Amino acid sequence: MKLPFHDKQFTFLFVSAIVLLVLEVVSILGWSIPMPIAPIFYGIMVLATGRKIILGGLKSLSKFNFGSVSLLMLIAVVSAFCLGEYSEGAVVMSLYVLGEALEDVGIDNSKSSLEDLVNKAPREAIVKGEGKPVQIDKIPIGSIVEVRPGSYIPMDGKIVAGASSIDEAAITGEPIAKDKKIGDTVFAGTLNQEGYIEIKTTKLSSDTTFSKIIQLAFQANTNKSERQKFIQRFAKKYTPTILVLALLLFLVYNFLLHKGVHDSLNMAISLLVIACPCAMVISTPVSIYAAIGNASSRGAIVKGGKFLEALAEVKTVALDKTRTITYGKPIVSDMFMLNGTSQEELLACTAGAEVFSEHPVAQAIVDASKKAGFEPHAAHKYRSIIGKGATAECLVCKDETIKAGNVDYIGESESIGEEEHKIINNLSSEGKTSIVVSFGKGVAGVLGLEDEIKPESKQVIGEIKALDVQPIMLSGDSQQAATFVAQKVGIEKVYGNLLPEGKAETVQQLIANGNPVAMVGDGINDAPAMAMSTVGIAMGAAGSDVAIETASIALMNDNLSLIPFLIRLSRATVNQIKFNTVGSILVKVLFVILAFMGYSNLVLAIFADVGVLMIVILLSLRLRNFK
Repeated sequence: MKLPFHDKQFTFLFVSAIVLLVLEVVSILGWSIPMPIAPIFYGIMVLATGRKIILGGLKSLSKFNFGSVSLLMLIAVVSAFCLGEYSEGAVVMSLYVLGEALEDVGIDNSKSSLEDLVNKAPREAIVKGEGKPVQIDKIPIGSIVEVRPGSYIPMDGKIVAGASSIDEAAITGEPIAKDKKIGDTVFAGTLNQEGYIEIKTTKLSSDTTFSKIIQLAFQANTNKSERQKFIQRFAKKYTPTILVLALLLFLVYNFLLHKGVHDSLNMAISLLVIACPCAMVISTPVSIYAAIGNASSRGAIVKGGKFLEALAEVKTVALDKTRTITYGKPIVSDMFMLNGTSQEELLACTAGAEVFSEHPVAQAIVDASKKAGFEPHAAHKYRSIIGKGATAECLVCKDETIKAGNVDYIGESESIGEEEHKIINNLSSEGKTSIVVSFGKGVAGVLGLEDEIKPESKQVIGEIKALDVQPIMLSGDSQQAATFVAQKVGIEKVYGNLLPEGKAETVQQLIANGNPVAMVGDGINDAPAMAMSTVGIAMGAAGSDVAIETASIALMNDNLSLIPFLIRLSRATVNQIKFNTVGSILVKVLFVILAFMGYSNLVLAIFADVGVLMIVILLSLRLRNFK
């Protein structure tokens, strides 16, 4: 844990605690500050280090708020001074305040990844024609902003001049920079590594993806986990209980066991110090912030501890097919050359007609031709028939009319034989789209297209299963298409032909059956299902306001492998919180028993309390580096 010695107040607390501990050890060895200097010196140290605690304790006493830890510490210090144990009283106060400071350091350390986001946010930008930097909150949509090499991009927008390599790690968590050119979208907070670019702003500074990430990251503190809420409620009841036990201990030792006022009060004070619930209270927020900081550094924005905690309990992960398991982009997967047509002729001629269209299927055929090494043939007289296909005339293959589309369209002018029908039916059974091609002399060939599956999908599904979580698919695509993709990646349970409300109803039914569900989708048509799920996870949320706002967890990249990682991280976080809480309580109980048996003292109580606090913070911070 990195200590903030640059902070003068923390340094003063740290040095004061060391000095007081040294004086305490020296007093045990037989030398102490003489009277009447001792009460004055230690009184000044108490006021210098713990004035806020004293004021808080007095305020709680005036309101009869016996659940206040500040009141507990005030009683302990005043009692020590009444006994003449001035050094012990000062040590109790200084170490308690240092412990509180260490709590803040622990949370600050665990928040460091989130703080990095804020530090990367530019405050000013160079607007073209202005001649001087302008505050980003004063830049309207549609402004042209200049971004030099090595500078952070200040606003969301599109490149209108220049090209560069952009490091988008702050948004997506991806370490490899992306090449961007004119027309490409760029995000505020990302780093322009190489070239000079000009961007046309598309959002106000307050609405950028980067701003939303920061808002959501720090909103996480308000969405407290159920365990954190329970511990805070527990601490409010726990503190007055300890005050009653301390009083009981004093009465028993003084009036029944006749140990004397001095020794009896010393025992009672030791109990108050031992029982201070600092470690229990801090165990949850440090763990949560450390885990959320870890996730955010990888491009996963978790909106709060309660979602991280809920993810640890999930038994089913429901995944959308398109743009989650697959890229949402068709590719040519099958080619059937018929009637003596060569592969080059089938691809190059068809691509020559489709090059005029911006339809994803058309672009997939053009890409397939180029990938095979065939440049699309030049064509003219292109005509698109909506819902059917397209036609054009090839300028390379003379007198050749290209027709490409569905089987009904080609069947209007060509005879579709048994072989062609068999190919089309087989492709259909695999959930693939058939494009039938004709050059005016029968069917030249059939192209099968499928939604390209992400290469990591199968491995990720295997990892989810290994975590004893059931993956299922919820898709708006046909049952056949969804089943075909699901089988390829290892998903057994598939729901196809679902409208957005159908996905939400399926998720609701699973939860009603006592099955916590994480819904993973692209955040647009999956929004109702994500809102209904135990935990909604949006894929590729960068630039998507709907995804960022709807989901419990927003994955700013398309990295599907973050899902099993987040499940493992959430489980590790919950286990760490349980360990911290149970461990803290056991140590407290042990020392309380020792106090009642007469084997405890104030110095031992101090070291026990601060020691447990340090162990809890250090163990929790390990979650920042969880792999």
